[in-house]
Amino acid sequence: MFAGPLLWLATEPMDMRAGTETALARVVAVFGAAKPHCAYLFANRRANRMKVLVHDGVGIWLAARSLNQGRFFWPGRAALL
Repeated sequence: MFAGPLLWLATEPMDMRAGTETALARVVAVFGAAKPHCAYLFANRRANRMKVLVHDGVGIWLAARSLNQGRFFWPGRAALL
């Protein structure tokens, strides 16, 4: 069985002005809770900014990354069907 951290990719874009509480609320709405040792990745509509919400087993932290040019490859809902 896989014992490493799990990554969950959000297929719906998220407003990058959102903070920890808003990102956590989205995770709770979809999964019921932020699971320990899991990371939840979100991108904006243009896919040039990304945030990752991580439950490290003790608490929650949020990190952000933006690209000056180009974009992240981010599959939409249609790609998952």
